[in-house]
Amino acid sequence: MDPTPPRNSSVTVADVARMAGVSKATAARVLGGYGTVSDRVRDAVTLAARNLNYRPNELARSMTTGRSGTIGVVVGDIENPFFSLAVRGITDIARQAGFTVILTNSGENTETEKAAIRTLLAKRVDGLIVSPAKESDVDHLKDAIRSGCPMVLLDRGSRALGVDTVVADDGQAAEGITRRLIAGGHRRIAYLTACDTPDHCFRTSSDISTGSVRRRIEGFLRACREAGLAGMEAWVRLGALAPEETQRIATAMLTAKHAPTAIIASDSVIGLDVFKVCRTLGLDIPRDLSLVSFHDADWTAVTTPPVTVVRQPVYQLGETAARLLVERLNGDGGPASRVVLQTELVERASVADLSTEEMPRASE
Repeated sequence: MDPTPPRNSSVTVADVARMAGVSKATAARVLGGYGTVSDRVRDAVTLAARNLNYRPNELARSMTTGRSGTIGVVVGDIENPFFSLAVRGITDIARQAGFTVILTNSGENTETEKAAIRTLLAKRVDGLIVSPAKESDVDHLKDAIRSGCPMVLLDRGSRALGVDTVVADDGQAAEGITRRLIAGGHRRIAYLTACDTPDHCFRTSSDISTGSVRRRIEGFLRACREAGLAGMEAWVRLGALAPEETQRIATAMLTAKHAPTAIIASDSVIGLDVFKVCRTLGLDIPRDLSLVSFHDADWTAVTTPPVTVVRQPVYQLGETAARLLVERLNGDGGPASRVVLQTELVERASVADLSTEEMPRASE
């Protein structure tokens, strides 16, 4: 009997078993990676599968093993270099552990995030890594956890969920760079973020639903209060959601009578747009404006001048989140952990020390 299946049929486990000269159950154990067989049998089945160009039926395998071999990842903006690098860290660890990553993009929209979670659960992912768009709206994540799907939060935490979380020390980083600017004579310091409120005005940190940004703003304001600067909440500018909005906000600030002498960009996408606005307006960095950006994106080191940044351990954030999830999938039942990774201030040439002449305070 010819053991080779007809050319117009898909190759099955039974076809591999016939070619290898073993039972279907034995071939299934080898191809599914469960049970024990001898090295000779494993080699025979593997060779037969390769010769037949066998491709496993993932749905059937998931029904047999209870695993799909996939991890679902939901991030806020895949075009942001921060998330791109974090996802690289996730996929590298996932691949080493034998998992495939299914990536979805929420666009920082909670409804889109909810739809993405539903889709990933329908695909029977083994676990989830999520950067929640809003920490105040996580009932859908609670439902996913209750369904038995392990979850790790990336860059943004939520104590309401009680799951493993990996973040950077955003608050301390913002506090440190603000102190650096104040020590250099800056008093009109703006913090620019994509986060927003219905009226586009910042009042308290509770207005900010993204945890990483909230921690940065709190650090910024702590350093300002420590230095005796009043009314600095007015220098927190919201709504830099896209290049057009960022450029409009930055242009309005930089052409105002009391323009900021320094801007802290909440991410490198915003930082690049502020840099472009300065070029358009003919402003010199750092003589006319000192610029600092969160995230050490490639462009920040090659501009003239190169930009001072808060370097975040982005790749390590993704790596750590994936490792925690893989440990859960491998049976770790310990209490949820919160991992805080350290950032680093990389000083370049975009920050100027002002003269000792007293600068107007933000409240003046």
